[in-house]
Amino acid sequence: QVQLVESGGGSVQAGGSLRLSCRASSAYYYFNYCMAWFRQAPGREREGVAAIDNSGGTTYTDSVKGRFTISRDNSEKTVNLQMNSLKPEDTAMYFCAAHRAGSSAYCNIGTEFAYWGQGKQVTVSS
Repeated sequence: QVQLVESGGGSVQAGGSLRLSCRASSAYYYFNYCMAWFRQAPGREREGVAAIDNSGGTTYTDSVKGRFTISRDNSEKTVNLQMNSLKPEDTAMYFCAAHRAGSSAYCNIGTEFAYWGQGKQVTVSS
């Protein structure tokens, strides 16, 4: 069973930066996994933020393009989300997600993900 553990996040003023990291344990052939970040704000549906496939290809939701960067380190079995120029509307619980089919055809923010982390809060004040 793949376990995902997030770290990072926290509180920052608008315009600031935060970084989220997620480590996958018991993930054999991690290099082939599709990894992603989702977020959910109170009273809103969960939305896909960014995804990265097994070739390093990335997809982003429109609202974070140019501000957020997803990356992965296969040797460490981690995926990171660097968040710059943060806005109050970025405030949410952020979740790491994974599934085994990592090719670009099956890896984007609209994909169904099998494994989920517990979430990390990101709060951006104006």
